[in-house]
Amino acid sequence: MLRTKTWLIALAATALTAGSAHAQLKVGITMSASGPGAALGQPQSKTVPILPKEIGGQKVTYVALDDESDPTKAAQNARKMISEEKVDVLLGSSLTPVSLPLIDIAAESKTPLLTLAAAAVLVQPMDDKKKWVFKVVPNDDIMARAILKHIAKSGAKKLGYIGFSDGYGEGYYNVLKVEAAKVGIELTTHEVYARNDASVTGQVLKIIATKPDAVFIAAAGTPAVLPQKALRERGYKGPIYQTHGVATNEFIKLGGKDVEGAVYTGEAFTIVDDLPKDSPFRAAPEKFIAAYKAQHKEEPAAFAAHLWDSMVLVENALPSALKAAKPGTPEFRAALREALENGKQIYLNNGLSNMSPTDHNGYDERSAFLIKVEGGKFRLAK
Repeated sequence: MLRTKTWLIALAATALTAGSAHAQLKVGITMSASGPGAALGQPQSKTVPILPKEIGGQKVTYVALDDESDPTKAAQNARKMISEEKVDVLLGSSLTPVSLPLIDIAAESKTPLLTLAAAAVLVQPMDDKKKWVFKVVPNDDIMARAILKHIAKSGAKKLGYIGFSDGYGEGYYNVLKVEAAKVGIELTTHEVYARNDASVTGQVLKIIATKPDAVFIAAAGTPAVLPQKALRERGYKGPIYQTHGVATNEFIKLGGKDVEGAVYTGEAFTIVDDLPKDSPFRAAPEKFIAAYKAQHKEEPAAFAAHLWDSMVLVENALPSALKAAKPGTPEFRAALREALENGKQIYLNNGLSNMSPTDHNGYDERSAFLIKVEGGKFRLAK
């Protein structure tokens, strides 16, 4: 953890001393490289060195800081990067609760924000503040509707629920309680737990007592293992469904046999090798994975792809914004926001993005792939 913090601080210091003789795009990044969100933020921090240093002849400088999975720290990072570093765009943070304070800051400073977190509440409902926010991870309502269709086809009628006691978990629950009824499924429980809890025994016993046909866990990263392991240890043998927040090898390593068979809807990146050779969803993940492996000699996690995708969206928006103004000006930030809002047919690791003034997520169910933990790997479910 100390090495990660030192690297991030060193990177920020490099950005501070970068020459300013020529206009350059400045990108501020706050991510949860330590704390409860480290499973998400660590892969993102390792992606920073492979982000483009130049786009269309425009030099790009990055200021990357660790917010320690703390909303207050993330807000401090954002304000520092806006006021002192004069960044043109903000990326972050890794977690929904940590990203929420950044909405007001982006709106106040009129700086585009591309959040790396998952909950739809970050961009919905659209208003004068959220018009400055874009989300690179598919909304939970898209993923929830897709997985519910699969659960309904399996014949399940009763679905137990447990999720994080924060914006991520509650975002999923709010979607499920509306959408489940539409496909003939009853939610039997609404159990919650904190990301750093060590036990969910009480919640799991309540779920099992309702005799559900299946259980849905709305969690992310390694903390998502806890309820699945507890369910198996308490003898529950039914299907268990997760969210795309578990798309990390650490989830499989920690969960072992207890997470075998877990099913969720997720992004093309995770199962790119299982996609048909002619799939248009293959190119973006293959390019990112090659760049990451060349730098780190290891496979990247899905959370790393979120940061990469954010810069792909910026890259696509930059030519239009540069026609309106130079980086470092309010006019440029406004033009960049508008260009991001009008990005169309952009294939990302996370799916096919089509933004609009009313939709700052830009995905539909074409970007929701059914994925299963099988043989210790994430595989495209048949």
